[in-house]
Amino acid sequence: MRRALADRPLPSADDHAARFARQREADRTATAEDYVELIADLLREEGEARAVDLARRMGVSQPTVTATIGRLQRDGLVETKPYRGLFLTEEGERLAKAAKARHDLVVRFLLALGLDPETAEADAEGLEHHVSEKALEAFARFLADREASSR
Repeated sequence: MRRALADRPLPSADDHAARFARQREADRTATAEDYVELIADLLREEGEARAVDLARRMGVSQPTVTATIGRLQRDGLVETKPYRGLFLTEEGERLAKAAKARHDLVVRFLLALGLDPETAEADAEGLEHHVSEKALEAFARFLADREASSR
């Protein structure tokens, strides 16, 4: 018989610490991923990405965007051009593509579980940064199996 989740023993201290470390790292990278993904989307949809657009769409202040863009520039993900807005470096484009693919996979998985599109999109915003590669592979297998069985 399956043990109730509440009855699970604590993991070892090292395993527990590793889990929390992974979550802290996901928290740190989530902002960068969100920014480069939105910049890529704005460039694709509107032909430009401006700090004011990022602030409005992310619901943060202009100084917050300016500080974050500075960090993304130092990290080699974003370039600014006077009077021309924001652009992604090659590394920024790679990160944006990976973040978008992960986001889309999580949304598709949540939709397959029966969530409505609005909830799936909203929930994917948090899950996409914290789900492991192993879980993403399981999501992809689940979707592939589901598509294969519906043929």
